Amino acid sequence: MNEKTATTATITKLATDLESPWSIASDGERFFISERNGAIVRIEADGSAIREDVHLSEPLSNAAEAGLLGFVFQDDFDASGRAYAYYTYDSNGVPVNRIVMLQYDGGKWRETDILLDGIESGPFHHGGRLALSPEGILFATIGDGAVPENAQDPDSLNGKILKLQVDGSFSIVSLGHRNPQGLAWNSKGELYASEHGQSANDEINRIEEGRNYGWPLIEGKKKSEGMETPLLTSGKNETWAPSGMAFYSGLLYVAALRGEAILVINPEDMKIIDRIEGYGRIRDVYSDGESLFFITNNTDGRGSPSEMDDILYQLTSFQVRKE
Repeated sequence: MNEKTATTATITKLATDLESPWSIASDGERFFISERNGAIVRIEADGSAIREDVHLSEPLSNAAEAGLLGFVFQDDFDASGRAYAYYTYDSNGVPVNRIVMLQYDGGKWRETDILLDGIESGPFHHGGRLALSPEGILFATIGDGAVPENAQDPDSLNGKILKLQVDGSFSIVSLGHRNPQGLAWNSKGELYASEHGQSANDEINRIEEGRNYGWPLIEGKKKSEGMETPLLTSGKNETWAPSGMAFYSGLLYVAALRGEAILVINPEDMKIIDRIEGYGRIRDVYSDGESLFFITNNTDGRGSPSEMDDILYQLTSFQVRKE
């Protein structure tokens, strides 16, 4: 493309005083934010925030990066009150990831079913993102649990992207991932994922079922037969630590933790055309089609929180194209 795209944005603060938030969900009227400490914060249209208890069958792990992570509504949430959640707990001293069904009664959340369990993790690299495809199928990202060779082991779920089957089992969509934390589908139904590299070489990939994305055998722009190289990488000298992502107004928005920005990417040529900065670490982004919403993640011990952190923001952007 010969055009350059400039982004002007109006950013509004919707809720403050969140505690290590991880995922954004919405029923169209309210927002629900998962927090790593095991709560879900309900945010009403007037900005009032109510921290709701989540009753899980196991206490959360206190390992680094662990806790209540991914959270997404089932398609029929308005009628059923059901949602999916991903959390890390300890089993015999080892962090373990599981995916569960939660039931909402209008004031608290209760774990009702364990959908996937026993995914041993490590001191970090838990993965944790949950997202629904355009067809309403649940997808999940699983980190390598700090054991890189697991990402290439077809008998291990670590270092994989999974999806839920009709029979209730999970199948492997792709392998060779280090610590994927973002999932988003474009208007054509193509799946994109973000992934933490090793100190740098963070990645944005287009995910195709059955493909191998290389970790730990290749990273960055390295190539190897039978393995995929990313559409976009931070390179060996820059770290984004990308997390949640969403398509909005034809562009791909990627939350960056270490990079302390939202990366605005033109998916036609996979170039970063803008960075929304000045808010610290960004954990997740969410779009309802009309606006983009994002949460900061400055209170997790790795950021520099302001007095009101962490915060849910609304972003309304307008793209101005120039020759």
